[in-house]
Amino acid sequence: MSKSGSLGPWVKRFLLDHLVEERNLSRNTQRSYRDTFALLMPYAAAAQNKPVDRLDVFDLSSDVLRGFLDHLEQNRRCSIRTRNQRLAAVHAMARFIAERSPEHIAWCSQIRAVPFKRFTRNELSYLDKPEMDALLAAPNRRTEQGCRDHALLLFLYNSGARVSEAASLLIGDLNLRPNQLGNVQLRGKGRKMRRCPLWPATVDALLTLVRNRSANQPVFLNRLGDAITRHGIHWMLRNHVRTASASHPSLLRRPISPHAIRHTTATHLLRAGVDINTIRAWLGHVSIDTTNIYAEVDLQRKAEVLAHSNDFSTTPTTNQRW
Repeated sequence: MSKSGSLGPWVKRFLLDHLVEERNLSRNTQRSYRDTFALLMPYAAAAQNKPVDRLDVFDLSSDVLRGFLDHLEQNRRCSIRTRNQRLAAVHAMARFIAERSPEHIAWCSQIRAVPFKRFTRNELSYLDKPEMDALLAAPNRRTEQGCRDHALLLFLYNSGARVSEAASLLIGDLNLRPNQLGNVQLRGKGRKMRRCPLWPATVDALLTLVRNRSANQPVFLNRLGDAITRHGIHWMLRNHVRTASASHPSLLRRPISPHAIRHTTATHLLRAGVDINTIRAWLGHVSIDTTNIYAEVDLQRKAEVLAHSNDFSTTPTTNQRW
């Protein structure tokens, strides 16, 4: 087989040249694609009884790919969503190879014929207002770390930022004035930029956090003085959920992640009367269809309240924070 049929060089070109140089995808996306092939190539080598560096493009057959996807679900206990994410990466590489090597077009068609698996979307997890207030009150603000945790939780709730956006936030991205509304510039998916308003309470908490620090430093630091990681934010949130569950046991009955706080932001905005297009821009959604999920969730909630309510004369008050 010619060198152009060897799988290794194609994977290298795809990961380093195409994703980085041509597409300029985010670091997290690059890592996700890399991790897919770090799992796939040893599996394919074992399936074909070959060393990894001797694999040919045609060794990655549709049958091997299906076996790999079953391996992800059954042996690695990956969710269907993760399985589909890995498959999307392989589809992308197959298309990349076929566009540059016509002799692999038929192979590409077979690989891309492997379908994504349908799955039931989980119900969105979000916090009601008393639960969110309990979570914000959980950090011990008499300590330096407690002040950071409170500011971080308040920022996530206020902005609806993704966990990666909060972890990579720089002080220069903030526009803060004491006791006034501020704003923050966030770098979202696809390197899209958006600005979100910040409450005076959020501004004050952030000002305390970033005082006497330079604009190119991360806003949220860990104990070593480095930028907090996504894993660090998840760990911090789990600790404070346990603390807040003492007064609100309902917090332990469902998974609470940083993304659940993002869902909370959207749901509370909607209940406060903010229109769906503004929420779409607030969260950085490309499509309004993504944001419409929150409208459906809120309609379900309103139906539940209506079914259990005997008093139809009371008009709910607007959440003044929003």
